[in-house]
Amino acid sequence: MKLSIVTTMYYSRNYLPEFYKRTLSVTQLLNLPYEFIFVDDGSPDDSLQIALQLQNDDPNIKIIELSKNFGHQKAIMTGLQFAEGDFVYLIDCDLEEEPELLKEFWSKIQNARDVDVVYGVQTKRKGSWFERFSGRLFYKMLSSLSSVKYPTDTMTARIMSRNYVDSLLQFREKELDLWSIFAIAGFRQIPVAATKGYKGVSTFTFKKKIKRAVEVITSFSHRPLYLTFILGILSFVIALINVGIIVYDKIILEVNVEGWASILASVWLVGGMILLVLGIFGIYLSKMFLEIKSRPLTIVRNVYTK
Repeated sequence: MKLSIVTTMYYSRNYLPEFYKRTLSVTQLLNLPYEFIFVDDGSPDDSLQIALQLQNDDPNIKIIELSKNFGHQKAIMTGLQFAEGDFVYLIDCDLEEEPELLKEFWSKIQNARDVDVVYGVQTKRKGSWFERFSGRLFYKMLSSLSSVKYPTDTMTARIMSRNYVDSLLQFREKELDLWSIFAIAGFRQIPVAATKGYKGVSTFTFKKKIKRAVEVITSFSHRPLYLTFILGILSFVIALINVGIIVYDKIILEVNVEGWASILASVWLVGGMILLVLGIFGIYLSKMFLEIKSRPLTIVRNVYTK
């Protein structure tokens, strides 16, 4: 029974040796045949060279070098494509998630009946108060816009059966949200509470978070399209009420109504609604445009094996 350990590298030079050592220690403790899959996601530092040094001493390491930085989630999917194990242990190598979680995850998936995935859930969300608040707001917004239950505060760290991994690889979206796919793939999944560390800095900037939030919502749910329809009805009703008030003031109360006020209000209201609706339509059309192009998810430059 072989275990594949999949991780991605991006500014990872400071963490790789310790990550490898600690993960290997647990794997040997469990007495499991293993392979490491390191995916170099166009890392600007010398993460690739360090991984190659590790490979010199361990032929069970496979290194996938991508042609450029494609992003964390696409790199993960590429790593899963190269994993050959009966079980796959997915984890970030930056040590915010403890490699020793493998021991608990393995025990759970072996002892629980018909379980295909064991994944970590943060006991406390990392970062500043704003990061924690915005994270909770994002999950609540996503839940309200989707019919699928989206797990909150989940970690990358998880162990997955071969059947489950094969089901993930059937998803062909180019603009994907991997955590959404984790949820909608189904199977029996159980959470395990775990503590996630915080190294103080992150390459996942606020701008990237906003972009990711828009991508997730529009990839995972079509409800914003229905909301635009409701928004159109509300704007029509508000405009109708406004016209009714103007007519009432003019005819019944014989009050002189300033023309510019009503015109300005109507223009701003309707114009704003139109721009909002067109923006939402544009996002969905752009996603269709990218999917129709059918570009590869990532491009592999080299595969290093022993």
